[in-house]
Amino acid sequence: MRAYIVRQAILDTNQDTLGYEILYQGERVTDDEKKSDISAANAIENFITQFNSDEFLDGKMAFLTFTANLLLKRIPEIFSPQKLVIQIDDDTIIRPDALEVVHQFKEAGYSIAINRFQFVPRYFAFLDVVDIIKINFDYIDTSLENIVSLGRSFNKDIIAYNINTEDRYTFASNLGIKYMQGSYVSQKLPAKINKIDHLQSNFFQLMVAITKAEPVVDEIEQIISRDVSLTYSLLKIVNSAYFALRHRATTVKQALVILGMGQLKQWIYLLSFRSEEGPTPDELIKTSFLRASFSSALQPHINNIGIDKNEAYLLGMFSTLGSFMDISLEEALKEIFIKEEIKSALVDEDGPCAPLYKLILAYEGANWTEMKKLAEELGIPMNTVIQKYFECVEEVNKIWKELNEMGLK
Repeated sequence: MRAYIVRQAILDTNQDTLGYEILYQGERVTDDEKKSDISAANAIENFITQFNSDEFLDGKMAFLTFTANLLLKRIPEIFSPQKLVIQIDDDTIIRPDALEVVHQFKEAGYSIAINRFQFVPRYFAFLDVVDIIKINFDYIDTSLENIVSLGRSFNKDIIAYNINTEDRYTFASNLGIKYMQGSYVSQKLPAKINKIDHLQSNFFQLMVAITKAEPVVDEIEQIISRDVSLTYSLLKIVNSAYFALRHRATTVKQALVILGMGQLKQWIYLLSFRSEEGPTPDELIKTSFLRASFSSALQPHINNIGIDKNEAYLLGMFSTLGSFMDISLEEALKEIFIKEEIKSALVDEDGPCAPLYKLILAYEGANWTEMKKLAEELGIPMNTVIQKYFECVEEVNKIWKELNEMGLK
């Protein structure tokens, strides 16, 4: 069975990343114990053997669900206790033999989390070994308040997941929950930019210029040179220890030659979301950059999509623009000159490149059924989609790490 794997960020109220839950096809979607074991085992094996899991996680903790049988086979021991949170479901709680092994993992230094915590006795009896309770916010009612209150009374960390709408986010925030997970969370800003004129700034002009099929160096130089912050950032990058130059670059043109178009696109994008009203959350920038890279990587495998590889990059990148600007995506895109096919896909999910955009969102949301349907519609083999996703995640994390090492983030 092929394993489809995606990571979802778990963020605190400051938008700092606690860790990533690793979701895989088959998880919580079947009552067939054998199929669940096979699905989990395949995903874990792929996660460990085919990809660099440390780069995939960007050094953060992995939240990974193990079936009761995999716990009995002591599969979590593959991971260091410092890098893994063992998540357990109801199938483990009702099995005394599996619970005994969970206690052993706890004593060995592993953190333990319960998925879909419920207000029932069998969960209470197990709380002594649990560090984290995860509460499903797929619906909102008063019982959630009771569960949160109970968790606090036992001094447990609480993670609200399926925070996919503003209503759920507001409800969880009002309950004082520190950690959240879901599609809405990674795009929630603690300080909004609130500046429509920022859409007309050099940053967006620069991004359009460098993603052309044939970028014009003189045009790029002109855009950067008239913006003091971009010029400063560019010169700081190329004169850093990372490039180890014998002679310092003193002009924008020199810096462009050293950096090259490929790296310029990546560095400027990550460096330019700055605001005097507050920093943009790391995870939002990473989400936008990952979508851009993923979209661009998939484009060559699709026929008659209506956009080229560079335009596919813009499709993914501008998908989070509304969150950055705190306005509707439609309003944001009116201020930028890009192909109508891209605008149509992002605003109306319509047109020739809409299936690519919807595929990216489906993968990101672990919507496996929709993902497979869209991949078939686009004619992309599933192994290609999976491979490109992992490659893009690791590339984004690699660049992020280099930014941190240079002190530029």
